[in-house]
Parts: sequence; structure tokens; C-alpha cells
Amino acid sequence: MKLIRFGALDHEKPGVQLSNGNRIDVSDFGEDYTEHFFGSDGIERLKKWLNDNESKCALVAKETRLGSPLCRPSKIVCVGLNYAKHAAESGMAIPKEPVLFFKATSSIIGPNDTVILPKGSTKSDWEVELAIVIGKKASYVSEEDALNYVAGYVLHNDISERAFQLEREGQWVKGKSCDTFAPLGPFIATKDEIKDPNNLNLWLKLNGETMQNSSTSDFVFNIQEVVSYISQFMTLLPGDVISTGTPFGVGLGLTPPMYLKEGDVMELGIEGLGISKQNVIAYKE
Repeated sequence: MKLIRFGALDHEKPGVQLSNGNRIDVSDFGEDYTEHFFGSDGIERLKKWLNDNESKCALVAKETRLGSPLCRPSKIVCVGLNYAKHAAESGMAIPKEPVLFFKATSSIIGPNDTVILPKGSTKSDWEVELAIVIGKKASYVSEEDALNYVAGYVLHNDISERAFQLEREGQWVKGKSCDTFAPLGPFIATKDEIKDPNNLNLWLKLNGETMQNSSTSDFVFNIQEVVSYISQFMTLLPGDVISTGTPFGVGLGLTPPMYLKEGDVMELGIEGLGISKQNVIAYKE
């Protein structure tokens, strides 16, 4: 099943994208895609509800805006340097254990919403990433059991302001959390839709030119390792997002480096998780 949310900003409704590509409104199910939904077997309950009610659901027009496919989660946990070639292009060693940082949930936008370069930005960058959506409360989870805690997967553009991230004092979170810096979607694919999350093609184009084209088979730490590892240090709640890192091909790694500017267009996708597209504008007072 593919979960979507659609409609005007801050007024999104829950929906489902069907196998034929049609989108339907499931507002009558009575729940949005929240922590409660994921933590109370909502996916299975929605599947059963659709068996009886799908024919009664209104179609969503193709031109309707898509929002983030889940409501604001308790946290976004990101894994840094999780592809060997990206670590190399960043001039950093391959980590011996996952590098973790947070991204503010206020940075979440819809998959095709406009990205705003923050005030004072000089080095904003792109990062296509596979993100995990947690399905139930997870604490001290084993690698063997980790996938049982996954609800599904979603496309994420982990946009990063490198000057804020690397040249200012403190942790990476400043460069990761600017408003509009976390486009999610177009949909959450439930776990059963993705046969092997550790072997998916992912790519990103900037103004039509391919910048990133790789596979999650190049993970330093795979999905099971990441979920288990993070759960040793914090409780993951239903609906939480784990972003698993980006492959090589970011602007920071080019010679010379190249960063986002007003008028740029990013298009990105992951096998089985659809495509998103963001226009870039500069912050205006």
C-alpha cells in the first residue's frame, strides 16, 4: 500500500495511491498518518477498511498538491557518511559505527513543494536518501528483529547548508534543519511493497543533469543495522523517520564545489518509492 497526504498546506487529508496510479481520499477512515496510526496497527486496519470501502472513496485529482505522507513525527534521525564513496568525496573517513544527527521536523515539506534557500545561505546542497518510517515503539532492538519495527519507506531529499553544517561551531543540525529542507514523498510504501531495501537504485538530477546515481547496496550500515543501532541509544516511536544517508555526487564533492541557487530544479527518485521535484528560490525578507 502507498500512503499519501494531499491538499492545501496545513490542511492535508489522508489518502492512498492505488496500484493503477489513481489516488483516493480515505478521510472517512477517520485517522491521519500519525504516531497513533502507525503504533496501533493502522496499516493493517486501513487495508481491512479498504476491502469494504475503497469503491466509496472519492478520487483525488492528479493536479492536487501532495503534502508530506505522514504527520510531523517526534523526530527525524539521520545517518551521516553511510556510503563509502560519499565519505570519500566529503574528505572524511568511513565511520566504524553509524554517525547520527537530528534534523528538525519543522523542515518537512511535501515532495514537490518549493525549497527556500535560508537567509545567509552560500552552500546549500542536495542529498537523495532512502528514509525509514518506524511502525512500532523500538528500544534495544536486535538486527535480526529490526525489520519487524519498520512500517515502510519514503523518498527524502536531505537538503543541507554546508557552511552552516561544517564551518560554524557546533553540530551538523544547524545545516540540516532550515525550513523546507526535508521534502518527503510522494508516498510511503509499506514494507511489503519493497522486497529488499538494501538493494534499491536512487538518483538525483539538478536542472536535468544527473548528479547522483547509486544503490543502497553501497550502504556502510544497512537498514537492519541502522534501526538496531539507533534503538540502543533512544526509543524510536511509531512514525519516526530515519534517513539512511546519501550516495556520492553531492555538490560539496564536486571540483570545484557547486551549490544550489535560485531557479534550480531538483528531481529525485528511488526505485519503488516514486519521484519528487523541487524548485529552488532564495529567502526574501
